[in-house]
Amino acid sequence: MNWKSILQRYSGILDGDLMARYLETKSVEVDFSKSDGIDRLWEIHDKAMEDPKVRSKPAKSLLDLKIEIADRILKRCRLCERRCGTDRYKSFGVCKVRESRIASEFLHIGEEFMLIPSYTIFFSGCTFNCVFCQNWDISQFISGRYVEPEDLARLISKRRSQGALNVNWVGGDPTPNVPYILKVLKLCDENLPQIWNSNMYCSIETMRLLDGIIDLYLTDFKYGNNRCAERLSKVKNYLEVVERNHIIASKQGDMLIRHLVMPNHLECCTRYVLRWISENLPNSLVNIMDQYRPEYKAMDYEDISRTLRMSEYRTAIEMAKELGINFI
Repeated sequence: MNWKSILQRYSGILDGDLMARYLETKSVEVDFSKSDGIDRLWEIHDKAMEDPKVRSKPAKSLLDLKIEIADRILKRCRLCERRCGTDRYKSFGVCKVRESRIASEFLHIGEEFMLIPSYTIFFSGCTFNCVFCQNWDISQFISGRYVEPEDLARLISKRRSQGALNVNWVGGDPTPNVPYILKVLKLCDENLPQIWNSNMYCSIETMRLLDGIIDLYLTDFKYGNNRCAERLSKVKNYLEVVERNHIIASKQGDMLIRHLVMPNHLECCTRYVLRWISENLPNSLVNIMDQYRPEYKAMDYEDISRTLRMSEYRTAIEMAKELGINFI
């Protein structure tokens, strides 16, 4: 399997043949006013996405417009499909995020081999409440600290000089932090691929804002039905949202889909997820993961209260082979 033939945009940026999409977006000229209504801003946004007017240093860029829209959304938050409507300038969303807090940032060498070393930025807070979360200490509780966008932009440059191949936005989940991320990228000029490492429970609005920003979607496709998602991650309409967003993401950038195989969930989840990928995103790269361990509240749920058996993982691999999945 030649991963470069699948992750063409990502590899093209690494090879110096392509520009990271956020840099291209900074060069697209738009004309908008803060007095414009949100519908008018979206109209200008969509027109610029379809027919970009590229300038060397535009007075107002498409990235500036995305920031303005994201800030408007934050006043009645609908960045994820919980759509809680919280004024995030005044209070915490269901995700437990008010201002963006970074729990940790470092050069990560534990990601997929083509991504490392990856400059990984872990936000606290999450749009899910997974009972088995391995990062529960930062996803389910308020933690970390606020970092000024200009300081994080400088850190990105520093980490690149230390060997970072990309910028990896993760958590928790990065979705509640879209406005902050866009503001950091406005101050950054490094030609590094931007990775969206997410559970993909984003709203349509968020997916539109990420278009032209993200080069590689590193997605987490957990469940094969809504019942398991609601019981174990406390979210509704999981499949409808995540399937929709995977299709959208596949049109915006490269995709590397992660699926964590869980004990006793081969038939209800793994088989469905792999079949859906083979039928809808056959050219995607898939990481079938075997590192499940019962963390956080998992011991209270009998079906996932143990580690994964190697026989279960081998069964998942055989499913992938039968379906012709490009997996690592």
